[in-house]
Amino acid sequence: MLPNFSAMLFSALICAIVALGVHAAGVLPSQIKHLVTFGDSYTDVVATGDQGTAWPVYAAGYSNTTLHPFARSGATCSNNITFRPFPPVFESQLPLYFTETGNGSLSLPSDETIYTLWIGTNDVGANSLVTGSNNASIVDVAGCMVDWVRTLYASGARNFIMQNMIPLELTILYSANSYPNRFWAVERNTSDWSVLMTELVLSGNALTKLMLQALAPTLPGSHIAIFDSHSLIQDIYDHPALYLNGTAPLNVTGCWDSCVAPFGGGNLVCTVQKGTDRDSYLWADELHPSEQADRIIAREIALTLEGKESQWSTWLN
Repeated sequence: MLPNFSAMLFSALICAIVALGVHAAGVLPSQIKHLVTFGDSYTDVVATGDQGTAWPVYAAGYSNTTLHPFARSGATCSNNITFRPFPPVFESQLPLYFTETGNGSLSLPSDETIYTLWIGTNDVGANSLVTGSNNASIVDVAGCMVDWVRTLYASGARNFIMQNMIPLELTILYSANSYPNRFWAVERNTSDWSVLMTELVLSGNALTKLMLQALAPTLPGSHIAIFDSHSLIQDIYDHPALYLNGTAPLNVTGCWDSCVAPFGGGNLVCTVQKGTDRDSYLWADELHPSEQADRIIAREIALTLEGKESQWSTWLN
């Protein structure tokens, strides 16, 4: 008996839709040739937070892409929301990018270029939301992050990676057992800071995800990924032997460059590890991930750039 033609046609249609869906989500293998990065010291390739090679340099090398770095240490998303005297994404980094693309010194094919943003650490941090130092809210900060996608999309960009905030309460600066250090030497309730930071980060990440999920369908031809930095750093913290490979005992609660400050400021008393001992640490100092942690981040970002699967990346479209 001949198969029912309608059933065969329906099955073929379903297979075609599934196949198209697989290819429509995310970038294709070998598609991306250029990596453009925005953010703060977690991404800055000059004033690096880890005092070593920043993750974008590793990621570009791993994925054989050309790096175009615009991230600057100390940055927030916008100084109109959370002011700091450093080059923010909207008032400094994006204008520089648009200047270079406008005068022809930077030419990037939209289909071969991907843009990343890793911001929020300074927006929610000391002298900002966690200390109540401005009138902004976490909603404002999350909205600014999503506006970065809108702004670049309007200029022709089509491929994006949004890196969410790490569990900052695990850093020495924002842990319940923190000590006075180079970043904050004034007395404080460390437990309160830790609890509030946990809530700010979780709320900010959830808001950003929801906003991006709503935005993605409205941007035809775009591909937007969320890179879950939060879960990756938490996993390194929970399972350090899977990630850290230095020559000292593995350490996820301390840092290899620890500097204790007298309350109110003064001369720092620092304990610094050297050489490959540093690769045993999750944290470089009281706020920044180590170079080994950055290598891991770079490896996973590179998989995403190459159109391969990373358990930490989710394509929304």
